[in-house]
Amino acid sequence: MALSLAVSPCPNDTFVFHALVHGLVPGAPPVDVTYADVDVTNTAAERGAFDLVKVSYAALPWLLDDYHLLPCGGALGRGCGPLVLTRGDRPDSPGQPDNSGQPERPGGSGHADLSGATVAVPGDRTTAYLLFRLWAAERPPARIEVVPFHEIMPGVAAGRYDAGLVIHEARFTYPRHGLTALVDLGEWWEAETGLPIPLGAILARRGAVDPAAAAGWIRESVRQAWADPVASREYVLAHAQEMEPDVVDRHIGLYVNEFTADLGDAGFAAVKALLGRAADAGLVPQTSSSLATAWTS
Repeated sequence: MALSLAVSPCPNDTFVFHALVHGLVPGAPPVDVTYADVDVTNTAAERGAFDLVKVSYAALPWLLDDYHLLPCGGALGRGCGPLVLTRGDRPDSPGQPDNSGQPERPGGSGHADLSGATVAVPGDRTTAYLLFRLWAAERPPARIEVVPFHEIMPGVAAGRYDAGLVIHEARFTYPRHGLTALVDLGEWWEAETGLPIPLGAILARRGAVDPAAAAGWIRESVRQAWADPVASREYVLAHAQEMEPDVVDRHIGLYVNEFTADLGDAGFAAVKALLGRAADAGLVPQTSSSLATAWTS
C-alpha cells in the first residue's frame, strides 16, 4: 500500500524528497505524493488527510494529538526568516535593498511602523504570521488580510496592500517588484532568542506510519539529495513554479541545511521557544506536554 505524502512544490521540499518519491530509498514503501502550499497542508493535516505531511510549525498545537513530529526533512535555519515588504514610497520604508537582494538593515527595528496599514499574509496558521504577531505584539495594530502567497508581492507593488509578509524565494526576488524589506523577522527572532528559525515541520500520522522508520527514510532521501544533486534537478525544476535556476539553487542552499538532516537539540529548543512564547501571548494553545510526546528522535 502506498504511503500518502503532502509537501510543497518548493525546491527545498522536492530536493529533499526526490529519492523517497521516486522509490530510491531502500525499504521504503511506494509514495503517493500531493503538492500543495503549506496553508493548504496545515488544513488538510487537521483532517488526517496524509500519512506524512509538511506543515507550519505554527500549526503544531492543533496537530500534535494525531501526529508525531519527525526530527528531519523540515525547514529550520538561520538567515532564512520571513520578510515584511513595503513599497519604497511608504514613509517608514528603509530605502532600496542592496544588490544582494537582502534587507538593507537588520529586522525588528523599533521604528518600523505599520499602524493602520493593511498587511497581506500567506495564512493564519503559518509560522511567518505567528512570528509577525509576536513581533507586532507591542506595536500599533495593523489590518490583516490572508492572501494566496503568489499574489502578495504584486499586490503590495500595485498598492492593494500597504505591506506583505513573504517567505522562501521572495527573499531573493522582491527587488524586482520595486519593494523594500521593512523587517526581517528571522533576524528579529535570532536577536531575541539566539535560536534558529523553525519554519516547516514534517509530521507522521499516529497509527498510520512508524515514525522511526519514516525518519530513517527521509534521512536517506536527504543523504542521496546531497550526494547527487544532479539526480533531482529535472524534478525540482519541473515543480519550481517558473523560478530561474539560480533562484532555485539559492533557495535549496538556504533552506536545506544541517537541521534538515537532524533537528537536534538546537532545533527542538527553537520549536519549544516559538510555541512557548506564542502560548504565553495567548496566540496558540499550550503544547509543552504534547510536544514532548510528539517528538521522535
